[in-house]
Amino acid sequence: MQSDGTLTPDVVTSSSVSGAPCWVSLTTRDLKEAQGFYTAVLGWHWSSATRMGDGYRVARANGIPVAGVSEVDFVARTAVAWIPYFAVASADETVARSQERGGTTAVGPISLPPGRAALLADRDGAVFGIWEGQLVTGWERWREAAPSYVRLHTRDAFDAAIFYGEVLRWASAAPGGCEVHYEGNEVVLRSGDDVVARIYSGAVESGPDPTVRPHWQVHFAVDDVEACVRAARDHGGTAHQQGFGSMEAILTDPDGARFTVTSRDRAAG
Repeated sequence: MQSDGTLTPDVVTSSSVSGAPCWVSLTTRDLKEAQGFYTAVLGWHWSSATRMGDGYRVARANGIPVAGVSEVDFVARTAVAWIPYFAVASADETVARSQERGGTTAVGPISLPPGRAALLADRDGAVFGIWEGQLVTGWERWREAAPSYVRLHTRDAFDAAIFYGEVLRWASAAPGGCEVHYEGNEVVLRSGDDVVARIYSGAVESGPDPTVRPHWQVHFAVDDVEACVRAARDHGGTAHQQGFGSMEAILTDPDGARFTVTSRDRAAG
């Protein structure tokens, strides 16, 4: 993607990584404050996407577009949150499959050249997006520079895996399709050798937890978790370090959007 939001010639299409996360986007009430916070915490730089209007910015890490940030009013007044987008061959067909299985549609499909997008919620209310069309330059480069993976926290991992598997065509024979495995009390989605998504609802012996508000959480791979924690607190956010010590922390930006920073060593493991 170039500085004006257009894509460079070496793009790939959503069909080539069907079902895998291909983008993440933040909705916020204060675009300027969000840019300052994520620059301080994750070292991002920013460019405009002219086709998306004044309320949208593209975040770059080492020159690679890694995420979008939009003001809430710009995207149908959706909640402040990080949202993963999954690559699909057909936005219309994916929306139809979601609705047939009890999902809801918040936005779209709408045309956003060079592709089409929709914002959906699964049958437990977790919000996610889908994207049909050209992807950010080099999916592998985006994977290296962007999130290490996305994780769905939900009440019933197996029920959620069935929903997403059918809607996003996981474990299908489609070229570039994803494989689904059960590993360490989680449903794990792999694209090639990479873990790209996880679905978690607790220990295998426990029943669905009615207190869990289902949501997708983005895990960004970083070199120094402790530095991210300090920067988040210094710039109006909060931080809660996990039992992994300096390996992982849950951060909240000044507007309340939550995300996780994970050390690159842990992400690689």
